[in-house]
Amino acid sequence: MKRRSFLKTVGVAGIGAGITPAWSVPLAASLQGPQSDASDATKAAEAASPEKILLKDYRPKSLYKIPVTEVPKAKFPIVDMHSHAYAKTAEEIAEWVRNIDEVGVAKTVILSGASGKEFDDVYRKYSAYPDRFELWCGFDYTGFDQPGFSERAIAALEKCHQAGARGVGELHDKGKGLTSDKVNAFGMHPDDARMDPVFERCGQLGMPVNIHVADPIWMYAAMDNTNDGLMNAFEWRLDNQPGIIGHSGMIDILERTVKKHSNTTFIACHFANLDYDLTRLGQILERHPNLYADIAARYAETAPIPRFTSAFYVKYADRLLYGTDMGFDKDMYRVTFRILETLDEHFYEIDMFSYHWSLNGFGLPDEILQKIYRTNAVKILNSHGTLGARNS
Repeated sequence: MKRRSFLKTVGVAGIGAGITPAWSVPLAASLQGPQSDASDATKAAEAASPEKILLKDYRPKSLYKIPVTEVPKAKFPIVDMHSHAYAKTAEEIAEWVRNIDEVGVAKTVILSGASGKEFDDVYRKYSAYPDRFELWCGFDYTGFDQPGFSERAIAALEKCHQAGARGVGELHDKGKGLTSDKVNAFGMHPDDARMDPVFERCGQLGMPVNIHVADPIWMYAAMDNTNDGLMNAFEWRLDNQPGIIGHSGMIDILERTVKKHSNTTFIACHFANLDYDLTRLGQILERHPNLYADIAARYAETAPIPRFTSAFYVKYADRLLYGTDMGFDKDMYRVTFRILETLDEHFYEIDMFSYHWSLNGFGLPDEILQKIYRTNAVKILNSHGTLGARNS
């Protein structure tokens, strides 16, 4: 038996039985100390060997002597179109407000995904700062497989709207069907006929819809030594999910949904998870003027290809929205500013994004930044008359 296994077995079993392990006796420890120390040192050296480093423990540091730009505050006031109810108490919400004051975020959209009492509770918590937070609700999928679902879902939506919801999201469908914290409507996708009256009602109420379809392409790829996003992909893998609709199929569902409901504004969050194929996303945006895309939580996936991504930002600047989806820490915001505003190269933010790729700044022009940070969001939020005085 290996020493580590022996220690684990005897240490747990023996102590549990009331037996004092020999190595806990001072004399034994003093006699075996040097040998034990040498053995531990050998094991530590083996663990530090390049042949033993695990991908999950890989933490490269750039050795390049190149500019490092700190961006403590965004160049222009921001509307964050993709966040969640991370702050749970009045004190935490107040801290969030102080943070966004410092970094230059004027307003934040909270995608609660909630309905009924759950939405009311979230709305109440954030109501102390009506000019800083806007609350969006979710759909109630209860009884999705029963007659009358559409009518019940619309009634629940209207109640949320009356309670203060100004949009809907974040809706989720990663291939099995629409899901929420309360109900998994497996088999019912956004383009399902049962959802048609609900999305139509969103348009009539002036409620934009934030929708998450699929996941980054690396989650669908083989979990082997060819997957360059393996570090993050393995945790969120979808390649082993039976009966799931594939990545491209989910993008088709998104496009059919947006096309059917041309009077409803849709926001495909996370670049519609087409961060690996921005050309296709651009083509979809061109076909559907009622569709926007937010950039939330896909900085790491796009910053490795800065020239191509920057060109995409410039071409589709009128259709992209700033978002975070990563909490409310000040350093988090500042990393996004560094990527969007500077031309810094080859830096890492592994603990924030969970990828081992090096990142690069886009150095976007002021005109483009203003549209992504604020102008496009103002257009959407003004369409239902909820933009606070701070953003007017």
